[in-house]
Amino acid sequence: MSAVARPVADSALLGERVRLRPMRAEDAAVLNEIVRAPEVARWWDATDFTVDEGEAFTILIGEEVAGWIGWHEETDPDYRHGGLDVFLAPEFHGRGLGREALILAARWLFTERGHHRLTIDPAVANSRAIATYESIGFQPVGVMRRYERAADGTWHDGLLMDLLAEELVSE
Repeated sequence: MSAVARPVADSALLGERVRLRPMRAEDAAVLNEIVRAPEVARWWDATDFTVDEGEAFTILIGEEVAGWIGWHEETDPDYRHGGLDVFLAPEFHGRGLGREALILAARWLFTERGHHRLTIDPAVANSRAIATYESIGFQPVGVMRRYERAADGTWHDGLLMDLLAEELVSE
């Protein structure tokens, strides 16, 4: 298999209330603060965020950094698909902003990157995230047992979910 150059996202994606733009180095400090908030850290490892070769968008509400949405790709033609991950600052929870950001990113991966299927893998216990993902069309595939290690060293189950291009809600 030959190496494939992976183009980065080079322009913003605009929604009604949300703007996604490629993550910049200056976003890292704010994103690191967000990921350490107890409501976010419960589900996220508080590893320092850095600009990761164009595989992430910063979520903006107006000009305020509100969160992060990461994406990845499997480029092997026989298994080709994309994936997403997301977090928002607690003050933006419960307002449909994460949902809007996910729809923008999913649409981009389908239309601009040519994927037919996306995956996402929340913790089984993260019912709020799972409900959001289901609201845009993601469906549970199965539980990945002892999938992710927590900061305290215990292992959590993860839920593998996927979304086919034709299943993405229009808004």
